[in-house]
Amino acid sequence: MINLNKNHSLDELRGVIRKSIYERINVDEQKKVLELFNQRVFLEETIDKSISFNKKLNWDESNTNYQLTTTAEELIEVFKLRSNVFTEINYQEEFPDTIEGLNFDKFDHNSAIIYCAKDGEFTGTSRIIFDSKDKLPTDSKFSFNYLREKNLSLCETSRFTIKKDTGGLSLDFKNIMRAYYEITTNNNLDLVVSGIKEEHYKMYSKFGGMNIEKELDAYGEIELPCLVISWNPYIASKFFKRSFLR
Repeated sequence: MINLNKNHSLDELRGVIRKSIYERINVDEQKKVLELFNQRVFLEETIDKSISFNKKLNWDESNTNYQLTTTAEELIEVFKLRSNVFTEINYQEEFPDTIEGLNFDKFDHNSAIIYCAKDGEFTGTSRIIFDSKDKLPTDSKFSFNYLREKNLSLCETSRFTIKKDTGGLSLDFKNIMRAYYEITTNNNLDLVVSGIKEEHYKMYSKFGGMNIEKELDAYGEIELPCLVISWNPYIASKFFKRSFLR
């Protein structure tokens, strides 16, 4: 059971302040403790906002192949899975942990956060970020304003994480792709954007409704040819529907 206690955090901070006065701890130590305190507060804020956002979404609860996160315990498991996998594949520089062992950021506040689990173990996760005043993560690398000017309702998929990625159409991959389709179409989103490795586009192009918006030499710290793509799920191909929606 996750117990995030703001009063306990405040008590810790007060204790440090008292210690800094009476024992004169050095400035570096004070900065570290204050940073930890701020991280804990941000984690609590992220959990509160994420749960509230996910509970308001329109989705099919009868589909047990994937779930939306609606509890603190589920979110912590998602954040842990992201951290573990990104560490293994050396993506931590581009997607760093906010707290060691927990990978989350402000975009989780307005995201449909999905996960797959088997026998109580979280095996895959991703999120669908709904556009907001903060825009979308990939906007920092390529602006989507020209799409917004067409009055399109945008979202971005990110933090795609599978614990045992065997490549191809694995069960978790299929479930997450189905979740993308169901959440976007059930919640009146027009276009899904994402940043992907160029080598993966051959597979995604089979989904129908795919378009390359921009070619990039790298995606932040990921120094590989990448593509910014958009997907209109309403014109998904027969291949996609046969492979993911049945």
